[in-house]
Amino acid sequence: MQSLISLAPPLRLGCWSLILSSCFLSVQAQETGAEAGPSAGAKLERVEITARQTDTELRRRASTAKQVYGREELDKFGDTNVADVLQRLPGVTMQGNSPRLRGLGAGYTLLLINGDPAPPGFALDQLDPSQVERIEVSKGPSASQSAQAVAGTIHIILKEAPKRSQRDLRLSTAYRFEKPTASGSFTYGEKWGDLSLTLPISTFQWRGQIDSESQRQSLADSSTQHGDNRYQGQGLNLAPLLTWRVSEDETLSWQSFVQSGAWNSSTHYNNLILSGSPALEGDSSSQGGWEFARTRLQWVNNFSADARIEIKGGIQASHGTFENQSVGTSTQQQRTLGDNRETSLTQAGNYTRLLNEAHSLALGWDLEWRERQEQRDATVQGAAWLPGINGQPFSARVQKTALFVQDEWQITPQWFATLGVRNESIDTRSQGNSQDLRSNSAVFAPMVHVSYKFDAAGKDLVRASLTRSYKAPDVSTLLARPAPNSLYADLTQTNTALAPDSIGNPALRPELATGLDIAYEKYLSQGGMLSVGVFYRHIDDLVRSVTSQQPQSTDYATAPRWVSQAVNFSSGRAAGLELELKGRAGELVPALFDAKLPLNLRAALNYYRSEVDTLPGPDNRLDGQQPWSGTWGMDYRLGIAPITVGANLAFTPDYLTRQSLTQTLDQGRSRSIDMFARWIYAENVSMRLALSNVAPLANESLTSSGANQQVYSARLGRTGINFSMEIKL
Repeated sequence: MQSLISLAPPLRLGCWSLILSSCFLSVQAQETGAEAGPSAGAKLERVEITARQTDTELRRRASTAKQVYGREELDKFGDTNVADVLQRLPGVTMQGNSPRLRGLGAGYTLLLINGDPAPPGFALDQLDPSQVERIEVSKGPSASQSAQAVAGTIHIILKEAPKRSQRDLRLSTAYRFEKPTASGSFTYGEKWGDLSLTLPISTFQWRGQIDSESQRQSLADSSTQHGDNRYQGQGLNLAPLLTWRVSEDETLSWQSFVQSGAWNSSTHYNNLILSGSPALEGDSSSQGGWEFARTRLQWVNNFSADARIEIKGGIQASHGTFENQSVGTSTQQQRTLGDNRETSLTQAGNYTRLLNEAHSLALGWDLEWRERQEQRDATVQGAAWLPGINGQPFSARVQKTALFVQDEWQITPQWFATLGVRNESIDTRSQGNSQDLRSNSAVFAPMVHVSYKFDAAGKDLVRASLTRSYKAPDVSTLLARPAPNSLYADLTQTNTALAPDSIGNPALRPELATGLDIAYEKYLSQGGMLSVGVFYRHIDDLVRSVTSQQPQSTDYATAPRWVSQAVNFSSGRAAGLELELKGRAGELVPALFDAKLPLNLRAALNYYRSEVDTLPGPDNRLDGQQPWSGTWGMDYRLGIAPITVGANLAFTPDYLTRQSLTQTLDQGRSRSIDMFARWIYAENVSMRLALSNVAPLANESLTSSGANQQVYSARLGRTGINFSMEIKL
């Protein structure tokens, strides 16, 4: 297996996919009753997707490769936030609150909310699944969406206009630590002639505790530290949607999303100093709050059977505050106050026209203007700490412009192609600490998606994509503003390579990726499906943080300091094999299970390989990309009562990453076990009991710099219990 999925060129990966596909073609002999297809040269028709289609059917009919997860998947485990839903999806891993596709690091996955990029810092663990219509996961970018999707796109679509009256109430209580928390959501939907309203509102609380352990060792110092972190918070979400059907061909809709909340946490440490005088974290407490609001107006007009225009514009604003207080090992009281505000305007549109019986051409644009302001004040022992850096306001303006053209081409009844090109430019200006920065980048991204149906019904098909995508640097990584490490607040002393200061790099260029995706999909007669896919990415101007020691004093310190800075480090490659299977047990494994057994199975297995050119192997992988990951799940409906039980397992192994010539990161294995039981008490009433993070496994890591410095850390969370009741009034 190692030789087959090692970093081979795209042609070898293509051959690998075709070989795998042919292995499954023999299964087609079990299928009967093939549907008759349209005649050659049939007119390309607009497909209108309705809510009655299953997730699998939506996936099969999509013009490009994607996975679709609707209400059944969103409601299955009774989750109170979308982050918990995402961590169970095939090929998705969560790093903190950031979802990652294909094991690639932060920034490689594009997150969309109703077609627009999610704002920086958007918290998925504070979005209630009851406000979401469905989640779509695409592995390759398309011209009609942002090209900042090297690993793929996660598109969260909020509640759509109701087809009928809706009054859904959901109440839940959960326990993870100390005392229970309460959450609730209510969705109101109504239709008055041509006017419809959907009003989802939710409140949520969270509370938890994490035990941690860290061990630091160097030639001079050695220590062990045990920590107890306790956190809690609460928030409110509101997402109204008002839709007016002006005429048979014209629709006007207004949708908003409002979120507000507050949080606090505290950490207490027990320290054991074995030798020397190591710098250790001190007891700390933090609190903060946030408000976020977005509103958008959308107009759609179908001028005729062959022409359609869509225009939308929106505005969003956010505000966040925080206060951190800590006591260092030298009994120095440190306090940091932060305040940030962000405002953005977006405007986009597209015009689609059927050119002839086989071609549908779309022309469109995306415009965004965003301004962010930050204020941060820090004190040590009551005196201002680096007032020329921390005390200075910072502001940034970002302007994005994108134009795209896309042609959907029905080559034959079995061949379909989507050809597109997108040009994106980003202009960034920032001010702070007497520094003015301007950065410009532009990416020209051609994209080709092709699908072939083995039969007219599309039960077996192959998809292939050749795309260009990119990852733009964040404003924070561009600004040449130093951020000293809080463990070494005394800037007259040096720090260590494992506790470096950080500084931005105004010269950073975007990472550019050329990608190939090939997948075979087989859709079974009873709703099951099988997918086998391979992918390849070649990345130029790869960005990685490099830690080096500044031999002379700097503008902010009088002693030599270790500093971490993001640089365009090298080029790299990533490749993988992705397997997915789901359906009724009797259909998937007829030799073991009866066809009528109410048991659903699902499983996914993903193998990844990557290389960074300028680092020697082995383990010169891209940051954060595990060698493989797997998920397994089942649902079973008990015969004695209308009760369904289910479980899900997600797992990644431990792995070593060579981050530089002298520094490595050994990441421990991860495991997540979730279980649920759902009882349909009455036609409109159901109850659900769910367990999350059953038999928790500590998140371990070991960072080494040379042979003399090591930091080991482990964090262990707790099992959560959730009980919820859903009532359709």
